[in-house]
Amino acid sequence: MIISGPNAGGKSVCLKTVGLLQYMLQCGLLVPASPNSEFTLFSRLFIDIGDEQSLENDLSTYSSHLLNMKYFIKNSNSETLFLIDEFGTGTEPQLGASIAEATLEQLNKKQAFGVITTHYSNLKLAAERLEGLQNGAMLFDTEKMQPLYILKIGKPGSSFAFEIAKKIGFPSFVLQNAKKKSGGKHVRFDQQLQQLETDKLAIDKKQKQLDSADETLSELVEKYTSLLKDLSKTKKQIIEDAKQEASVIIENSNKAIEKTIREIKEAQANKEATKTIRKKLEEKKIQLKKEKTEDEEPEIIETDDELRMGDFVSVIDTDITGEIIIIEDDEALINVNDIKLRISLDKLEKSSAKQSQKTKRSSSASIIHEINKKVAHFELSIDLRGKRSEEALYLLQKYIDEALLLSMKEVSILHGKGFGILRDNIREYLRSVDEVKHFEDAPLNMGGTGITRVYFK
Repeated sequence: MIISGPNAGGKSVCLKTVGLLQYMLQCGLLVPASPNSEFTLFSRLFIDIGDEQSLENDLSTYSSHLLNMKYFIKNSNSETLFLIDEFGTGTEPQLGASIAEATLEQLNKKQAFGVITTHYSNLKLAAERLEGLQNGAMLFDTEKMQPLYILKIGKPGSSFAFEIAKKIGFPSFVLQNAKKKSGGKHVRFDQQLQQLETDKLAIDKKQKQLDSADETLSELVEKYTSLLKDLSKTKKQIIEDAKQEASVIIENSNKAIEKTIREIKEAQANKEATKTIRKKLEEKKIQLKKEKTEDEEPEIIETDDELRMGDFVSVIDTDITGEIIIIEDDEALINVNDIKLRISLDKLEKSSAKQSQKTKRSSSASIIHEINKKVAHFELSIDLRGKRSEEALYLLQKYIDEALLLSMKEVSILHGKGFGILRDNIREYLRSVDEVKHFEDAPLNMGGTGITRVYFK
């Protein structure tokens, strides 16, 4: 792994931490790491950290590094771990970078494991080019201009040399001159790394927002699921109470009838008493019949199957009932407990106002279930590319209606760029929708003028 990034950004500390943890493991000590971490044992540990120049041995900084590299190349194998800090420093930068790259390729051929820190661009590019190598970057906050001390594996990091110099008040004219002398190619490469760093932080921030929205949606689904369970439990309780009440009524009626029959037998020859008792029995029968008629009064449904505004209808194979508000083509907009639903006419059948009232509770539960299911499967974007304007606006109208019904806050419309005709027609329609708060182009990196984002009130 080739770790790059700004000065004082934590590269050397990261390198030394790897070495310390590995040495603890080699010594049989417990390692302070995540339970998901994986380690292995090495037969050889090679380390090149710090300045080992020596007057006694007549060694310069660069010479001491070269002697270490020579030893590493000669003795490395697939069971070797090497750690090198500031790889290739101590001599003329371009030559030092070339020697460092060649050394790195040789260690890679020997299949040795290693971690190095560097500022050299050629080593960062080599990690992208060669199999067995990978980049790692110490993250840097480009807004506050300070290191984050976080290692991000998979991409190289920028040194932020000019930005750090500017932050500490280095003369601007000197920095401008330095940029010219460093060469435009190198500066552009470093600027691209900085832009990648900025984009990555923005994407991470957006991902956190998406995770939060996903968590909120999960909570809503759980809430609706719990509500459905409560409604089902309440429904069962109501049915059970009704059965118990009916059982009590039947039991009391049977007792009254049995008492009347017994009185008839006891009265025997007393015709007047018998007549009076029979009259009581008939009155009791009439009362029971009346109560039964009130509970089981049949619904009177018109035989005319044609649906009109104001008709009470039910959705076939469901418990949903409501009143027709308006009929458009082959669809009807119906009012179900103050909730507006657009349903195809072939899925509706007439019902009575009384039947609609009796199924109010079950309709509410069915609507909540349907809304819950639609929210879970609703697409937050619609693709209208290649559609004619009339067809696109028809599909868009149905899509916007469904989004408003499900209380969506934001949707995206993919219409493409082209000559902008479809885009203009779509936006003209959006201006006519009162529930639309505003709309705008998507960010450049997410479609730009080819996508319109719509926000609802």
